[in-house]
Amino acid sequence: MTNRRMAYIVKDQNPLTLPPDTSVQQACQRMWERRVGAVLVADGDRLVGIFTGRDAVRALAEGRPPADTPLSAAMTATPDTIAPEATAIEALRRMFDCGYRHLPIVDRDRIVGIVSRGDFKGLELDRLESEIWLWERIA
Repeated sequence: MTNRRMAYIVKDQNPLTLPPDTSVQQACQRMWERRVGAVLVADGDRLVGIFTGRDAVRALAEGRPPADTPLSAAMTATPDTIAPEATAIEALRRMFDCGYRHLPIVDRDRIVGIVSRGDFKGLELDRLESEIWLWERIA
């Protein structure tokens, strides 16, 4: 595999970002309109959280009314991020190891984009599967 950089594999370099006081309902509506699975929650230019479909389900299961619940109360605060210099396999490995479906890309506290598992095809997935198989054999 070539050492492709994140800048070339970021599907959406204009990610959906919303402020922390946005309601869960509004965020879900925007996610539906944009056909995305995650919102980057930002205070100005600074990433403060990520809100995904899993977070929405958790908020509903906890009985929080979506129209009255701000993202700040339902998001995953201070999410793990990856730098734009990272390779595709590094991003995939991080998502696989930590159970993420989405990983924000941040450069010097500035949101650059977001990458999701669905963005990867072919060589990156083949390489990750080979690495997983090898580690399972060694362990």
